[in-house]
Amino acid sequence: KDTGQVRSIVRTLNFRKADFQLFKELLGTTPWDMVLQDKGAEQSWKIFKEAFHKVQERSVPVCRKSGRKGKRLAWLSRDLLVKLKKKKELHRHCKQGQRTWDVYRDVAWLCRDEVGKAKEQLELNLAREVKTNRKGFYRYINKKRKIKKNRLPLMTGNGDHVSTNEEKAEVLNKFFASVFTDNCSHCPSWVMGQQDGDQGGRPPPTLEEDQV
Repeated sequence: KDTGQVRSIVRTLNFRKADFQLFKELLGTTPWDMVLQDKGAEQSWKIFKEAFHKVQERSVPVCRKSGRKGKRLAWLSRDLLVKLKKKKELHRHCKQGQRTWDVYRDVAWLCRDEVGKAKEQLELNLAREVKTNRKGFYRYINKKRKIKKNRLPLMTGNGDHVSTNEEKAEVLNKFFASVFTDNCSHCPSWVMGQQDGDQGGRPPPTLEEDQV
């Protein structure tokens, strides 16, 4: 349905197709010593900025800016994207009763297998080209290191929520200390290393009541 809303198109400079040689020539033809003579700092900056923007319009083209939602994943090829769309369409047909779920299950397994292989191939290529494409390698690593901030709030033993960092640290310390104590309080502590009367890493013999 046409809601009557007009979607604005954001355009940005496309430096990949920029003609930097033309930019340098156009900006260098201006006799800046004469133009900026006896001009103050603010007035000189305005003159230079206007000339810079005019040269930029002639040497650097603009392109439509694509949002993050429109970017395709690095491992997602066009063929794999078509297969995933067909799988989604097949799932819709199965819900409507037009196809069987056995067919969808087979297609889903194939798509899952190809997605895994595509990710493995991408990581292998990034590892091989790390010396020539360090930016792409570290960009992929940084995306994997991002942590989602959806942690649940901590509570004390009484059921009270804690908010400050000091209170959270105290609750976590008590929790880890209790776990460590419960697991290791009844366990004997062994002394590592070779000592007198060492049994070669075996526990020392125990005495039974009949032997005492």
